[in-house]
Amino acid sequence: MFPTSDIFNIPNKKQFEKIALKVFRYQHENNIVYQEFCNYLKVDKGTVKTIAQIPFLPIQFFKSHEVLSNTEPVQATFTSSGTTGAITSRHLVTDVTVYEESYRNGFSQFYGNIEDYVILALLPSYLEREGSSLIYMVDDLIKMTNNHESGFYLHNHDDLIEKLIRLDQEGQNVILIGVTYALLDLVERQQFNLKNTIIMETGGMKGKRKEMIREELHQQLCGGFGVPSIHSEYGMTELLSQAYSLGNGVFECPNWMQILVRDTEDALTYIESGKTGGINVIDLANINSCSFIATQDLGKIIGNNSFEILGRFDNSDIRGCNLMVL
Repeated sequence: MFPTSDIFNIPNKKQFEKIALKVFRYQHENNIVYQEFCNYLKVDKGTVKTIAQIPFLPIQFFKSHEVLSNTEPVQATFTSSGTTGAITSRHLVTDVTVYEESYRNGFSQFYGNIEDYVILALLPSYLEREGSSLIYMVDDLIKMTNNHESGFYLHNHDDLIEKLIRLDQEGQNVILIGVTYALLDLVERQQFNLKNTIIMETGGMKGKRKEMIREELHQQLCGGFGVPSIHSEYGMTELLSQAYSLGNGVFECPNWMQILVRDTEDALTYIESGKTGGINVIDLANINSCSFIATQDLGKIIGNNSFEILGRFDNSDIRGCNLMVL
């Protein structure tokens, strides 16, 4: 077993690279699917000396294979949403405490003490199915607030509207986390003027509405909720960590997660900051599956571990990621 204390206490970029290379070697030795993928690319483990030389497993493997780096019993299976009959991703998790440590530390890094907040969740499409990693995370964060006002809302919009207005007027710090189409539904029913509330969208129209570019979406949500900016969460079934945007669609990673951008014409070549390409994610919390994932998302790096999501590759699945298609 790989010591997770190494993962969640990374102080700087140099240490991140050192741990990432250790994780690569560990997963190459213990993950048969990943090892075979590396062999197919003719990558010799001993020649990999930098992060740029590490092969990234295409995210579609989570649909067709059991991506595991140990032989421990599976404690939880997280599944992606999909249309009826579609093949969905399956993330087999042999130690859910690693996931819990990841999202708890990640929330703390970006938002501070969770007990300072009431968390309200408007995630109907996720709540209505089994196996959502987002629901697992939000349910635990709700409990960690130790506040009876925190909770999930499904279709009871009137109750949510009343609570949002009341808590905000009482000066309570609130985070409303919602799937995009449900937040739009809410502001069509009620115009708000919130002063103490963070609105966090998790992406996804789920076929309920037409896709919108981020600027248009956030403009509508800012106007509807009366807030200066919209926060966003970037996560997916295949990852056990999340990146957060505190506004303007600019995401930042926790210390154990990093984004690289690959050339859309040559998946083994990386492009410079500011140019659009395919998003590769290093998520060291994926220690028991695969930490090196080539996603179907398009984006660009715009600063030190900051990035934007700009869309997805043509013909890729529309999944519950934070994506606004151009």
